[in-house]
Amino acid sequence: MTRGVPRSIRCGRRLHDAAASSTAEVPLALAGHLVYLRAVNQLESRVRRVTGSRKASRRERVQSLWGGYGEIVRMDLDTGPVIVKCVEPPGSRASTGGDPLHVSHQRKLRSYAVEMHWYRDLARRCTPVPRCPQALATEASDPRFLFVLEDLDAVGYRHRHASLDAPRIQACLRWLARFHATFLGVPPVGLWPVGTYWHLATRPDELRALRDPQLRRAAPELDRILESCVYKTLVHGDAKVTNFCFPDDPTQDVAAVDFQYVGGGCGIKDVAYFLSSIFDGQACDAHAEIHLEYYLSALTTALRDRMPTVHAEAVVAEWRALYPVAWADFLRFLKGWAPGCSEFDPYRDRMIAAALRHLGACATPRSRRIDF
Repeated sequence: MTRGVPRSIRCGRRLHDAAASSTAEVPLALAGHLVYLRAVNQLESRVRRVTGSRKASRRERVQSLWGGYGEIVRMDLDTGPVIVKCVEPPGSRASTGGDPLHVSHQRKLRSYAVEMHWYRDLARRCTPVPRCPQALATEASDPRFLFVLEDLDAVGYRHRHASLDAPRIQACLRWLARFHATFLGVPPVGLWPVGTYWHLATRPDELRALRDPQLRRAAPELDRILESCVYKTLVHGDAKVTNFCFPDDPTQDVAAVDFQYVGGGCGIKDVAYFLSSIFDGQACDAHAEIHLEYYLSALTTALRDRMPTVHAEAVVAEWRALYPVAWADFLRFLKGWAPGCSEFDPYRDRMIAAALRHLGACATPRSRRIDF
């Protein structure tokens, strides 16, 4: 209470309080900075150790990892710039039992273990196309993971886009077609048995939250149909637009990053998800069919080049028929994860309706096209 206290005294008290607060904050800020510098030094030391480089200096932060699980930074080594992905889960996530955080935590840890296997054993097959970063060094010390990767910016893939024109969409679809052709028939050893981050078995909470009772009842059968397809490959599992890296020339080939959810499955799941990341419902109505056909044509070409003993037309026919099922499978997750985000979307609703019709037509020969 300041009534009756001279104004000069009141002002003096405020200045004193502010000074006291500022004095208290200085040590806290200094302590925080020292913690940051210690973490930087430790990371640089780890990178020097695993790469054998005499120099490892942090240049900049590229991004933080989802859920506070670490960060991606750019570093300079003796040989040039690299990307370092450092995974250090927050201790608060180490809950157990039926806690939803525990389910999410275990899924994330598994995803980083999968990504490490990808870079150690399979990424080398993606050269020269479909392009992805090559691993220079990796280290796992549960629950910590360290990836030292090729810097795609330094080799010509320096652009990222939130929206795409037609040539860049086609470049991404060519990447997916070549990826799926490269790994057709490859078993997902060390990867997710079923790829994609929205796979039904890994998303029980989102299924419970799903408000669409018909889609919720159909979810297991949609999953079964996709996983019983004849022609399986490896799927990227998170092929959204922001996981592609672009060169200066929009007509040239692209590269892709983020292989945490790579695993087995039907390649058309990547295509439906990619189109959902660049188009809303109205744009999907106008453009999705054109781009779907472009992908299938690119897939035919890639299969003939890489898998000449495979009947490319049979793969294309099966995956085309499963396109609406792949959409419905993803929307099952999306509608449970973010209720309301995809309401009143005619294209997506039409995909779900076509998928539900497919459930009643499983006896139809796989080569028959399902209209949507």
